[in-house]
Amino acid sequence: MAPTRLPLLLLLAATVAAAADLSVYHNVHPPSASPLESIIALARDDDARLLFLSSKAASTGTASAPVASGQTPPSYVVRAGLGSPAQPMLLALDTSADATWAHCSPCGTCPASSLFVPANSSSYAPLPCSSSMCPILQGQPCPDRDPFDSAAPLPSCAFSKPFADASFQAALASDWLHLGKDSIPNYAFGCVGSVSGPTSNLPKQGLLGLGRGPMALLSQVGNMYNGVFSYCLPSYKSYYFSGSLRLGAAGQPRSARYTPMLKNPHRSSLYYVNVTGLSVGRSPVKVPAGSFAFDPSTGAGTVVDSGTVITRWTAPVYAALREEFRRHVAAPSGYTSLGAFDTCFNTDEVAAGGAPAVTIHMDGGVDLALPMENTLIHSSATPLACLAMAEAPQNVNSVVNVVANLQQQNLRVVFDVANSRVGFARESCN
Repeated sequence: MAPTRLPLLLLLAATVAAAADLSVYHNVHPPSASPLESIIALARDDDARLLFLSSKAASTGTASAPVASGQTPPSYVVRAGLGSPAQPMLLALDTSADATWAHCSPCGTCPASSLFVPANSSSYAPLPCSSSMCPILQGQPCPDRDPFDSAAPLPSCAFSKPFADASFQAALASDWLHLGKDSIPNYAFGCVGSVSGPTSNLPKQGLLGLGRGPMALLSQVGNMYNGVFSYCLPSYKSYYFSGSLRLGAAGQPRSARYTPMLKNPHRSSLYYVNVTGLSVGRSPVKVPAGSFAFDPSTGAGTVVDSGTVITRWTAPVYAALREEFRRHVAAPSGYTSLGAFDTCFNTDEVAAGGAPAVTIHMDGGVDLALPMENTLIHSSATPLACLAMAEAPQNVNSVVNVVANLQQQNLRVVFDVANSRVGFARESCN
């Protein structure tokens, strides 16, 4: 007899002591007291991030996206430290970027009021243009050496990157990175010295790259964290509560259910998983054949991302999901659109419990039954609720499905790179 597949909504995360556990905080104050209006406002910048996630690397076969160009600020930050002695920093948590970077002093155009000061760190060291990481960042190549002065020091690795509607110029450097009780020596990061353009969408102090490339955290620390990290993201309804970032294999939930982690050589920073279907209530969503297929050549597939706010499905998938959801709800007055959401209805007209749960099915027998607060967003001002998912924007490569942070809240999401798998377990993060 086949084993019973339990919805993850019913699973509780049992844990033991962790190697390193850091608090995760909301990056921005909610723009409205109403959860619905707040999420609509926060999701306005999703399109720029989705454009980045769905773009392919150049046809040269370059397999890294070390600094996430085109992104908007990730929604969560962690407390960290840089230098000796440690200078406290709030770094944006980003699973789709590899490089860690910080705004450094002197910088008259950086948004941070508190900058990392290299001169105050006894262990700060600029990395030369000959560093193996400089080409990853597309840094300026080394100049030809003077044959009469071969001992002359090489210039540091300088690079520039776009970010959202701005760009920054930085120097590649290394220093101690402090995460919780752990201290990591010689950690390579970008030291931002100037910013061009609007700074409102830049992380205020810096970014912690948790992607899969050579400059990402797990790559730089070797076996220190066993190739594993996880997070539990607090709800947007609980702004003053924190979640956690857990580094290392110890303390990861025993109840987690795992799906294989797929790798796209053209977008090697991203965490792809193979979604096999969706359900609304107990009804499977009827999507066209091949709608979830993983295709590295086009970038098609499904990405688990910490920085996108609301989950987006490609047009045929979302159309089928919306139809099935509306069929279950059967709102007498029909549906309206609000912001990115197009399935909003009057809750006074729908019986209590009338909105069904959405389940995401993945390879490996994973049935991720989303909690109702991750499926339906309510307005606190009016009897209105919206399906908290949307269609992927019709940009140059709208073939990527993105499981975003709203749908990951109050779940422990485990990124086990060492074993090429992503796990999910129910956990209260607030």
